[in-house]
Amino acid sequence: MRSILIAATAALIALPAAAADFASGSEAKSWGLSGEEKAKFEAKVTDVVCALTGDCPTDCGAGLRQMALVRVADDRLILANKNIQPAFTGATVDLAQYCGQTVVVDGLMAGDPELTGGAKTYQIQTVTVSGETAKTNVWTKDWAAKNPDAAGKGPWFRRDPRIIDKIKEEGYLGLGVDVDKTFIEENY
Repeated sequence: MRSILIAATAALIALPAAAADFASGSEAKSWGLSGEEKAKFEAKVTDVVCALTGDCPTDCGAGLRQMALVRVADDRLILANKNIQPAFTGATVDLAQYCGQTVVVDGLMAGDPELTGGAKTYQIQTVTVSGETAKTNVWTKDWAAKNPDAAGKGPWFRRDPRIIDKIKEEGYLGLGVDVDKTFIEENY
C-alpha cells in the first residue's frame, strides 16, 4: 500500500504548470537549493492522506499527517516538506492550523529534475490569510512546549525523547545495537 501511495504521490507532486509564473510577486529568500525556484500561489491546505485517499478528518489528522497544498491555479498537489527554519523541520505544525482553508503561500520549489522526474517539493516561508502574513517558524517552539523535560543546549534532535528511545532500541544506524557496537569498534 505504501509503495502505491508513493507512486501516486510522485505522479501528482508539483510538476511544473504550463504557462503559470508562480515566481511573480514572490518574496521568498533563496537557500541555494538544487533546482530552486521561487513560488507564491493560492492553495487549499489539506493533508496528503486526504488528497490521495479521500480519508479527510476535519483537523487534517491533528498534526500527525504530512501536510499538502492543492494549488488553485492548476489543482496540483504540492508537498509542503519544509518550513523556513534552518533546522530542516517539516511544515506540518505551521500548516495544520489552516486545515481546509484557502491561503496564499510563498516559498521555494526545490528538487533536481534529473533525480525526481521533474517533481519538486515545497519549502514554505510564509502563509497569508485575510491579509495577515505569518512566517512558518512555529516548529521548534511547538517541540519545546511538548518536550519541557528535554530543555538544554544543542540541537533539538539530540534531546528528543522519541529519537533517544529509537536509538536505544535500534542503534544509531537503525540496524541494531550490536551492529552499532561492531561498526564503532571497526571504524573508530
